[in-house]
Amino acid sequence: MKDRRIYIDRMPLEKALPLFLNAVAVPSPIPTETVPVEESLGRITGAPLHARVSSPHYHAAAMDGAAVRSQDTVGAGEGHPLTLKMGQEAFYLDTGDPLPEGTDAVIMIENIQPHGKDAIEIMASVAPWQHVRTMGEDIVASQLILPPGHRIRPHDVGALLAGGLTHIPVRRRPRVVVIPTGTELVQPGSPLKPGDIIETNSRMLGNFAREWGAEWVPHPIVRDDYESLKAAVSQAVKSCDVVVVNAGSSAGSEDYTVHVFEELGEVLQHGVGIAPGQPTILGVISGKPVMGCPGFPVSAAVIFVEFMRPLLARLLGVATPQGVKIRATVARKLPSKLGLLDLVRVKVGRVNGRAVALPLSRGASLTTSLAEADGVIRIPQNSEGIEQGREVEVELFRDPHEIEGNILFTGSHDMALDLLATSLREESPGTTLSKAPMGSLDGLLALKRGEAHLAGSHLLDPETGEYNFPTLRKYFEPGQMTVVQFVYRQQGLIVPSGNPKGIKSVEDLVRPDVQFINRQRGAGTRVLLEHKLGELGLDPRRISGYHRIATTHMALAAAVVSRSADVGLGVIAAAMALGLDFIPVGWERYDLVIPRDFLELSLLRPLLQILRTPAFQKKVEAMGGYSVARMGDLLEADPGPFEGGSL
Repeated sequence: MKDRRIYIDRMPLEKALPLFLNAVAVPSPIPTETVPVEESLGRITGAPLHARVSSPHYHAAAMDGAAVRSQDTVGAGEGHPLTLKMGQEAFYLDTGDPLPEGTDAVIMIENIQPHGKDAIEIMASVAPWQHVRTMGEDIVASQLILPPGHRIRPHDVGALLAGGLTHIPVRRRPRVVVIPTGTELVQPGSPLKPGDIIETNSRMLGNFAREWGAEWVPHPIVRDDYESLKAAVSQAVKSCDVVVVNAGSSAGSEDYTVHVFEELGEVLQHGVGIAPGQPTILGVISGKPVMGCPGFPVSAAVIFVEFMRPLLARLLGVATPQGVKIRATVARKLPSKLGLLDLVRVKVGRVNGRAVALPLSRGASLTTSLAEADGVIRIPQNSEGIEQGREVEVELFRDPHEIEGNILFTGSHDMALDLLATSLREESPGTTLSKAPMGSLDGLLALKRGEAHLAGSHLLDPETGEYNFPTLRKYFEPGQMTVVQFVYRQQGLIVPSGNPKGIKSVEDLVRPDVQFINRQRGAGTRVLLEHKLGELGLDPRRISGYHRIATTHMALAAAVVSRSADVGLGVIAAAMALGLDFIPVGWERYDLVIPRDFLELSLLRPLLQILRTPAFQKKVEAMGGYSVARMGDLLEADPGPFEGGSL
């Protein structure tokens, strides 16, 4: 191993990408191989493909009828029918049959009248080659069917076969190996112990490569050992066209990738100006491209897309695929650091005819944000961010038609919404409940700005004891919003199984040995907590961890199950899902708030219908800690405390 040097700078993407592409000595485009036409879908043609035969290769009837010599039909009309002898002057045939020698036209069967046993009568003449597919009408032998560098589509397969081709040259799929590194990694399905991380990145990146036309070569996990990594990279360079090392690209004590690349070849750049994904390594070994990408899933995906997609396109001799782009209004302010190209994943939907982008969580480790995203916003490196309400360009990950079926949901999250989203897709394929939670109050304000179709809310007014209606009266005109009853749910203290700290009530949160985790400002659960603390005369500043935030009930429960927190306030369903104990505090009402004008939208109608079905209501109650009393009702006023309990 060479002397350890630590350096990470931030080269802009527009400089780093050409530096990487231009240093590659792998043939571009890559050599060809021959495959059967029937197995060529999605492959890239490696040469111009010319027809070997004409299609059709004979004069063919274009419809059912009788083949004739056009000159024999001259003068035929309704007032002057002509009689033709079968087998001499006319010949019955079906669509696709070859024309008998000497004939040059087809009379449609509808225009033929039998005349005795051996003749037909016609009422109109036909022109030469009428109703005939002449030889070579579709394809002429030697005609170019497909050029080189063309990605083969299903109808291309048909054209190639029609032109007499059975095997064709296509560009060989570039072999891409992704080497996962890290002593903490374990294979999917392995028993897990604290500190283990399921190895998912190589599968994700490998399938990206497959999608772009490459062959993914799986590789075993390599532990954090310099010589082991060096041996793996050396062998991979010999057998593959592109080598990617995942994790170990930063400057930690066990980040060996840059030093292995230096010893075996050349490091072109260590560090790029992209967030997430700064500690990226670009290099060349034996003329082949090698890349070290960060271990966090979002960072790995971002870097792989930005560098590997254009690299594979170059090797295959095709243009870099581009996502469809649309203009959309961003629903939240998006701060960004100067000097970094910031890629923000978003949900996208159409509200009142206007495309709206709801930003998702921006953490580099949040795999779910990759799966949930509809697209990405690029914040330029010379910008400090994007103001809320500004129109931006969104590069879509999905078909634009899918975006039209997105119901944009924001506000407070509830686990029963996942059941609702599942039922919606089952009952109304093509319609998606697209969730971007942000807290009850923020969700209502997003509705006010026209940035969502509906919001979840459970805001308690301490003075009146009402849920949601006091807040709606404060921010909206009378009748502007409709409150749809969703669930009554039990809130309480979520603690580890067995309750090792012996927590019994909200009063215990101020104990010095108790570590709390809270919800964000504006969240209904936090409003409830503050209400309870006020009733008890407890100062929130005495609660250790009061300012530590979880943005969902499940995130809060995960903090408790991992013992990074002793307790949090949340719903019983979250506690049950992770096997945690629950200390009831009371029942609350969780509503869906919808602009009144949206109630008749065809997009929302299936969702509202599902709420009123007994089958769905039973599924919600089966989760535990829920009551579906009045679910789906349109509320004109607060119905008062739930009969099953009180706050």
